[in-house]
Amino acid sequence: MRLRSRLVELGADPAEAMAPFRAPLEQFHAMTAPSDWLEGLVKAYVGDGIAMDFYREIAAFLDPQTRELVLEVCEDLGQSAFAVDRVRAAIAEDPRVAGRLALWGRRLVGEALSQAQHVAAERDALSDLLVGGADGQVDLAGVGRMLNRLTDEHSRRMQALGLSA
Repeated sequence: MRLRSRLVELGADPAEAMAPFRAPLEQFHAMTAPSDWLEGLVKAYVGDGIAMDFYREIAAFLDPQTRELVLEVCEDLGQSAFAVDRVRAAIAEDPRVAGRLALWGRRLVGEALSQAQHVAAERDALSDLLVGGADGQVDLAGVGRMLNRLTDEHSRRMQALGLSA
C-alpha cells in the first residue's frame, strides 16, 4: 500500500505503471511451476530474494524518499527462516533431494535473470537507469558488478538452504 501511495504521490497511476511487468511475472511463474512442496519453498525463498536484491539495486538510482521506502519494503521480516528450516530438514531426512533442489534453484535464477533482461530491453527508461552513468555514458562495468552482486546473493541464499549454487 505504501508503494502504491508513493506512485500516486509521484503522479503515476499504479495499475498503469505496473502493467508492463505483469506479463514477464506471469511468464516467470509459468516457466517455474514447482512440482512439489519443497520446490515451492525454494521458489518462494529464492524468487523473493532475487526480486528484493534487484529492487535494492534499483533503489540506488532513485530519489532519497523513494529509495528509503523501497529499502524498508525490502527488509526481511523473518519469513525466509521458515523455508530455510523446512528445506534443511528435508535434506537431513533425505540427502538425495539436495541435488534436485540445487538444480531447481539454478533454474529459478536463470529464468529470473532472463525475464529481467526482457523487461529491461523493452523499457528504455529502465535500460537507461541500469546502464546510464552519471555523465550519461553507458556503464556496462556497473551492470556487470550489479549482476555479480545479484549472483553472489543468490549463492548465499542457496548455501543457507544447504544447497550448492
